[in-house]
Formats: sequence, C-alpha cells, structure tokens
Amino acid sequence: MAVYALGDIQGCYDELRAALDKIRFDPASDRLWFVGDLVNRGPKSLEVLRYVRGLGEAAVSVLGNHDLHLLAIGHGNHSRAGKDSLDAVLTAPDRDELLDWLRHRPLMHYDPRLDFALLHAGLPPQWTIAMAGLRAREVEAVLRSEAHQEFFHAMYGNRPKLWSDGLKGIDRLRFIVNCFTRLRFCTPEGTLQLKEKGPPGTQRDPAALPWFDVPGRFSQGTRIVFGHWSTLGYAARNNVWAIDSGCLWGGRLTLLRIDLPTPQPIHLDCAGARDPRHFA
Repeated sequence: MAVYALGDIQGCYDELRAALDKIRFDPASDRLWFVGDLVNRGPKSLEVLRYVRGLGEAAVSVLGNHDLHLLAIGHGNHSRAGKDSLDAVLTAPDRDELLDWLRHRPLMHYDPRLDFALLHAGLPPQWTIAMAGLRAREVEAVLRSEAHQEFFHAMYGNRPKLWSDGLKGIDRLRFIVNCFTRLRFCTPEGTLQLKEKGPPGTQRDPAALPWFDVPGRFSQGTRIVFGHWSTLGYAARNNVWAIDSGCLWGGRLTLLRIDLPTPQPIHLDCAGARDPRHFA
C-alpha cells in the first residue's frame, strides 16, 4: 500500500486527476492524505469535493482555512465573502451533504504506524503532538455539534495571539483554528504573526520565525506534513515537509509518498488558475 500526501488543491480538479494518473493511484490499495484547502479560487471546487468525498476510506483530508471559509459562508456568515469561487458548491443539489461531510473533517490526523501527522498550516512551539491532538479534538467537537452555527459567526480574527491553558470560549477555539489553518510565522515564545504571508526572509518582525524553525519546538520529534504556504513552496527540514507548491498560481502540485523510510516528493507542473497579483 502506498500513502501519498497532496498539497493544496483549491479547486484544481484537472490537475489533481492528472497527478493521480501519474502515480497510478489505486483506491483499492493506496491511500491519499490531503493537507486541506480542497476548495476556493480554482475553477472546480465542486468536482474536487465530490471526488474526495467519494474516495471514502481511501482518503483523509484535514480542514484548511479555505474549507472553513466555505463552511462559514454556507452557514450564513458572508462577512468575508468576496474573491471566492464557491457558487457552484453553494448552489449544488448535493450542497448540504457536501458541507456536512466537510464539517466532519479533522483539523489534524496522526498515524502512529507511519509516525506522521497531517495538518494544514502549523503548530505553536509549546504544543507537543499529543497536546495538538487534544486541541484539535476540542474544535472538532464544536464543528460536529449544534454549536457549529455560532462558531462560524465568530471564527474570524487574529486574537488572541499567544496560547494559554486558561483561554476559554471562542478565544480558545479561534486560537486553535488559527494555528491549524493559518499559521506561518511566530516568535520563539509562540506569539502568532498571522499577517505575515511571504516567504522566509520577508517578515517585518525580526523575532518572527517560520513555526517549524523555532528552536526547541515541542512537536519536533514527530514527522509533520503540511500545506498552506505557497510562497514557501516545497521544503523539507526540521522533521517537517511543506508541500503547497502553488498549483493554483501556476506552480506545481506536490505529492509526497510518506510510507517510505525517506519520504519522496513527486511534482506535477500546473498551468495556473489564478494570478496571485489579484490577491496581494
């Protein structure tokens, strides 16, 4: 059985299917790990959702910020709607089934056999993988409960910026979600720098580091694969593999085979569905 992690799809269905053809993916025996952001900005978000949902047990997908954005709009929060390409999903006859399936996806997946964790964006330096799993389950319980409607109307925001065990309510949930789905840079103390979106070296705060480069990061003992950071591109260091290589923007779609002793990347060149200058 081969296990492949895939970088952000964001509605690029044709590129996804071409990549799976390239590796001769067999859903009867192989497994796919999606790093999140299945939807938005690309041309075929509906097709991607239907396909990944249809894979059943052959696929694991964690939630990304664009997936949560779709869920927020689908549950009535239009405060951040704008440069989206989600109408086909929101008007589809199977919209409710797709949104319900997406709402039940995890924030983090960990396979002890492979000793690999899958998440969309990052972890603060003071969380071990075990702690991260507990925090993820807090949010997942809310998403899967009757409280999800209220959560989607209070989800957005950059505060609080620093973790504390004493955080409660929406502040606690928002911090957890921001780590798993938006984090790129933080300080060594764990203060989130959520406005920084460029590649390493462009951050305005000299104390800010890529989350996976923070010395003494508590999650460093576990291998982690993540996406979200297209301006970083493919990177492998400090026991993490970054695999969002910008398919949407005309970069590449990266697959990482993670069931091997040394994970092996496979790249597919992409034509690009959007011009990144329109989203600066």
